[in-house]
Amino acid sequence: MSVVHLLVGLPGAGKTTYAKALARQGVVRLAVDERVVARHGRLGRDYPESAHLALLGPVLAEVRRELVEHVRAGRSVVLDHGLGQRAERDEYKRLVTGAGGTWRLVHFKVARAELLRRLAARNADDAVGLITPEVLDWIADRSEEPVGEGEVVV
Repeated sequence: MSVVHLLVGLPGAGKTTYAKALARQGVVRLAVDERVVARHGRLGRDYPESAHLALLGPVLAEVRRELVEHVRAGRSVVLDHGLGQRAERDEYKRLVTGAGGTWRLVHFKVARAELLRRLAARNADDAVGLITPEVLDWIADRSEEPVGEGEVVV
């Protein structure tokens, strides 16, 4: 049976590092941010933060369709995307179970100071989008930590 790894955590928490490790073990990695960059460029460098949610929508719809296809084909998947809202996590759980798979919710808890340190290093790389402290705080303010959702805390 397929297992879908659903990841929760703020930017810089380690979701992509974890997802890439699973991919090396043969798990299909669906990387939302990489698709957005391939189509639209880098957040805060090639397009403004205010455009991000509109650009993200079609990519998420595509990823959802692919996720279902992989699960129905019996392949395990890691969704390399931070699922900050409970409703969003619940939607993916229903999607996975409806396609015949099981899910594993992995929550990456990292202190803000450490996130800022990691993001400062990442922001120095012109190849990636910018996550400023203000953007991090905006995301954090809109995120809901999973509690009692069957999560595993990393």
